[in-house]
Amino acid sequence: MRFKVDEITSVIKQEIEQYRSEIDVSEVGRVLEVGDGIAQIYGLSNAMSSEMLTFANGAAGQIFNLEENSIGAVIFGDYLGIKEGDEVRRTGELLSVPVGEALLGRVVDPIGNPLDGKGIVESPHRMPLEIKAPGVAVRQPVNVPLQTGIKAIDSMIPIGRGQRELIIGDRKTGKTAIAIDAIINQRQTGVICVYVAIGQKESTVAAVIDTLNKHHAMSYTIVVAAGASAPAPLQYIAPYAGCAMAEYFCHHQGRDTLVIYDDLTKQAQSYRQLSLLLRRPPGREAYPGDIFYLHSRLLERACKTAEHRIICRKDAPSDTAEGANKQRYIGVPGLRQAKKDLETWTDKDQMEIRKIPGTGGSLTALPIIETQEGEVSAYIPTNVISITDGQIYLEPDLFFAGVRPAVNVGISVSRVGGNAQIKAMKRVAGSLRLDLAAYRELEAFAQLGTELDVATQKQLDRGRLMVELLKQPQYNPCDVIDQVLAIYAASHGFMDHIPSNKIAAYEKELIKHFQNEFPEIREQMRKQGDFSNDLTAKVKDVLSKFKPKLD
Repeated sequence: MRFKVDEITSVIKQEIEQYRSEIDVSEVGRVLEVGDGIAQIYGLSNAMSSEMLTFANGAAGQIFNLEENSIGAVIFGDYLGIKEGDEVRRTGELLSVPVGEALLGRVVDPIGNPLDGKGIVESPHRMPLEIKAPGVAVRQPVNVPLQTGIKAIDSMIPIGRGQRELIIGDRKTGKTAIAIDAIINQRQTGVICVYVAIGQKESTVAAVIDTLNKHHAMSYTIVVAAGASAPAPLQYIAPYAGCAMAEYFCHHQGRDTLVIYDDLTKQAQSYRQLSLLLRRPPGREAYPGDIFYLHSRLLERACKTAEHRIICRKDAPSDTAEGANKQRYIGVPGLRQAKKDLETWTDKDQMEIRKIPGTGGSLTALPIIETQEGEVSAYIPTNVISITDGQIYLEPDLFFAGVRPAVNVGISVSRVGGNAQIKAMKRVAGSLRLDLAAYRELEAFAQLGTELDVATQKQLDRGRLMVELLKQPQYNPCDVIDQVLAIYAASHGFMDHIPSNKIAAYEKELIKHFQNEFPEIREQMRKQGDFSNDLTAKVKDVLSKFKPKLD
């Protein structure tokens, strides 16, 4: 066989022309040992803390420990498919989750994988799980109410948009029910809700989703589920994933959001498990020393952000480098500096005011903590109580006595207080907490069988009436105007003649009467937000003439 030189030459020239130098450089490590959702890896000397890793079987991981000769990583996925000696590659990225409108109405795991069988979540937006909490300068005071629709909470323990209010109590006392009621009550408010289920039974999570669907609440809700069977690393990152999904709407769209962490006790336990497996030093109750930081860095991300304005030159758009240099912020932060800069500008007619997109929103957090035998002074409960702006304590004795929601008014508190209430509610419910506390003391005294004077007996009767009025069925939130009217009627003696077992029926008929016969009074109260002299006279007149038929 004879070779043709010119053919060989042409082939070589063609190959040389088509040659492209592509070198795939990646740092590769090896698994030293693996088990229980964690892995020890050798060879990634340049790895960074919290960096994402890729294992040979496709599972994702995150660096947890940086040790002298190896690194400790947690595995988000099937760790049973990883074995000693497998390759591990760095990604150079931090853990992030999909965010945006595509997630509304969906049930996803903490990494963003769908759990509802509706296909992959296709969103162009992603956000890192861990971001720095907004500083003091960009926060606003919490002064806009977030109505839960629960009379006992909206009247005595009000929650504001941007607040962190803890729901705490023993198991099976109605903690999740309060959180779900709060989500259902946001149907007409435009608030985006995120429900994070951590370590819950799959059946419990399914029941919550079914309830939200029945009340048409899933259209504005995202459910992030890391069930009891999920690996500890997924339970650990679940609250941060839910918070990141809410922050997109808060910081990038300027919308109000509500996040419920159900519950952080399970997250702390999963973090303790990971820390002990990675041989971090244990502290009190075997929790690692940074357990406080685990929850503080999460809950501090809840805030109400300030609405900034930009003053910039009309000929310098904000999306150019030149325009960015000529922008000045008015408001918070940098108010004084901005005013000084503005004084140096001579061509004031060339300025225009623009609003920074995605500011002015709020992120409200309702963390849930489960106690053991009512022990609120345990390690994790006291940690979270010290971080939050108040707590709603649910007491088993009240729950089993039929007082539901079983809110213990004595140790429940909102540190925002009346700032998160409309003026009408603040006016009618101002003394309600003290009255109920006094009633509890008198009730204990009256059990001794001593004779009571008329004033004491009247106070006892009024206390029983208010306790009955504040009882509320599950998943039946009440409009704030209807709450105000009912509490006003009870506190001003219009229900004193009603038997205790008829209070609920009387309240239902009263609200229906106002809605059907006097809608203008409700509308006037909604617009004013307070009782004017004219409005007070109208309400009293209606209440005095109201004679319901109670079966």
